[in-house]
Amino acid sequence: MSHGIAEIDQRIRTSFSKQGLMQTLGATLGEVLPGQVEIALTPMPEISQQHGFVHAGAVSSIADSAAGYAALSMMPMDRGVLTTEFKINLLAPAAGKRIIARGRVVKAGRTLTLAQTEVFAESDGKERLIALLTATLMAIEGRDGIAD
Repeated sequence: MSHGIAEIDQRIRTSFSKQGLMQTLGATLGEVLPGQVEIALTPMPEISQQHGFVHAGAVSSIADSAAGYAALSMMPMDRGVLTTEFKINLLAPAAGKRIIARGRVVKAGRTLTLAQTEVFAESDGKERLIALLTATLMAIEGRDGIAD
């Protein structure tokens, strides 16, 4: 059963607001469309590594969440999503005014979904690709917190 864009948007935003890690990182949810989700964060010392760049763990976290929410946006309302694996290529240091992760579904299946996230560093109105994540996500049902 297909759901409207507004219903999908509300579902993703409600779930995102419950993620403690995203709050800790200062991440914000941007555009939400069926099969596509954007998450951004502003670099700050609390999420940097020793050279001053945004830590790869923070970059990986928003990239994983963007892929996961893109997958969830394609799933029935009685299902939840869990990442079963991901691979990330870190292409350049995460430095800029904002770090933006754009997740999109490559192939949605009944149980497994393949998604990719491109992560960009934004500076002076320009975006530079800094990471690429590929993830496999699993639809889950019948567990606490799924319909929330």
